[in-house]
Amino acid sequence: QPGRVLGKCGGYTSDIADGMIWASGGTVSGLPANATPARVINMSLGGGGACDTTSQNAINSARSRGTVVVVAAGNENQNASNSRPANCSGVIAVAATDRNGSRAYYSNYGAIVALAAPGGDMRSSSSNGILSTLNAGTTSPGADAYAYYQGTSMATPHVAGVVALMLSAKPGATPDQVKAALQSSARAFPGSCSQCGSGILDAAHWSSVCAQL
Repeated sequence: QPGRVLGKCGGYTSDIADGMIWASGGTVSGLPANATPARVINMSLGGGGACDTTSQNAINSARSRGTVVVVAAGNENQNASNSRPANCSGVIAVAATDRNGSRAYYSNYGAIVALAAPGGDMRSSSSNGILSTLNAGTTSPGADAYAYYQGTSMATPHVAGVVALMLSAKPGATPDQVKAALQSSARAFPGSCSQCGSGILDAAHWSSVCAQL
């Protein structure tokens, strides 16, 4: 389910925090209760600076309801410890690889990164990006289409999707168990991806690891 937390000109950290709380089934003043709380949240967004208290409290709140929070490591080619919410506690921070399994030139990296997933590198060709859905609407829904993009924002949904599969098979798994299973089932990087976590997301291998949850 989509939850809009930013507008054309940005938004507030409190809006993003409220989005996390509402999506996971928590109570947000002025909003109706979420009838179908999410077990996994994808956050393909971020900014600079240390993890703030508002964001950390929202993440803690979501985790307390069993929701897994997956976030983009960032696209500044720097240590992800400088990017939030990737540097918040309890999240799964995702780096991006190119089509050769190496770290994408823009991807953040570092000890807080859990694993990597395909994020694309469109410098030589747009088709080396990640094909994603697009909508032509500006103020209301318009024609559906597809377009190529690149970024850790494209890598993160790969991981969130596999988390959803894991939870469909093991609904009782905790966020920490899910993270451990993702990391232990990741495959080795065929390219060079230093400080990109435990490996590349492997949707085919997770099932054997999931059985241990």
